[in-house]
Amino acid sequence: MKFSTLLSVYIGLVLLLALSLGMAFMPLHGSLKLVVGLAVAAAKATLIVWFFMHVRYQSGLIRVFAAAGGFWLLLMFVLTAVDYLTR
Repeated sequence: MKFSTLLSVYIGLVLLLALSLGMAFMPLHGSLKLVVGLAVAAAKATLIVWFFMHVRYQSGLIRVFAAAGGFWLLLMFVLTAVDYLTR
């Protein structure tokens, strides 16, 4: 992997970290803060999986299974939240 790519990903992760830190101190409504925080976390996870786990350079089947794992994790979070909210 080229140094410029690694540097760009690093800068992106640091900027997303700064956004996470800034969101912690902003006086926003709880649900908006949660949505933005989850979006930032998803962006960081996507950068890590795509570049550092080398999914970018793999075949289509590997990408499908990586996406299926992410979908399964999302499904588990949604089902847990539905169970929690309906009690």
